[in-house]
Amino acid sequence: MCGRFTLTTVGQQLQAFFPLFDIPTVTPRYNIAPTQNVLVVRDAAEKDAKPQAAWMRWGLIPSWAKEKKIGASLINARADTVAAKPAFRAAFKRRRCLVLADGFYEWKKEPGNKTKQPFHIRRKDSAPFAFAGLWEHWEVERPAIESITIITTDANEVLKPLHDRMPVILDPHDYQKWIESSPKDPALLQELLQPCAPGEMIAVPVGTQVNNAKHEGPDCLARTSNAEGAEGAEKELGPN
Repeated sequence: MCGRFTLTTVGQQLQAFFPLFDIPTVTPRYNIAPTQNVLVVRDAAEKDAKPQAAWMRWGLIPSWAKEKKIGASLINARADTVAAKPAFRAAFKRRRCLVLADGFYEWKKEPGNKTKQPFHIRRKDSAPFAFAGLWEHWEVERPAIESITIITTDANEVLKPLHDRMPVILDPHDYQKWIESSPKDPALLQELLQPCAPGEMIAVPVGTQVNNAKHEGPDCLARTSNAEGAEGAEKELGPN
């Protein structure tokens, strides 16, 4: 699953990785949590216009929902069932988006340690990337709420020691294909929802500050030592 992530790449550096889109000014974020607003890119409403960057609430609220609290349980959508689940199937057809990030967190239970060891998973070159997301527009309350979910798939070799699932990290060549709002063959979309190549990723043990969503500073990414974390936590996880 994906329950926390980061977007610390900002400004011109972020724009360089998403040249097709107009990215707004953002501040570094080290512990993005559910129900917070996240930066996404979606297809433009106007024909031939550039895709749009927008801020949306993390935790998808289906258009038919009576209360927004349902979003807290819909922060992720499984790739193998997203096309059929009532909460996601309409968005999967026409409201797909990119969720901008440069890392995410996962936790590992270590023998003899009551506290799970958090890891920050990122690209080896620390470059930003995009999760495959879906978005919805909910009008029961005013102002209306736009919200998203992040699609997950089977874990790759980097994530398997931590969890059996991971967020879908799209190949940049597939960004435009994913967000186009015109209906597509579900089978073609499913082909994009695969684990990313493990050779580009690394999982770094970090301190437990990230366990509290109120902690939002750069210390969330501070590496652990043996005294602070699980035994052997100073070792990075990743394919040799």
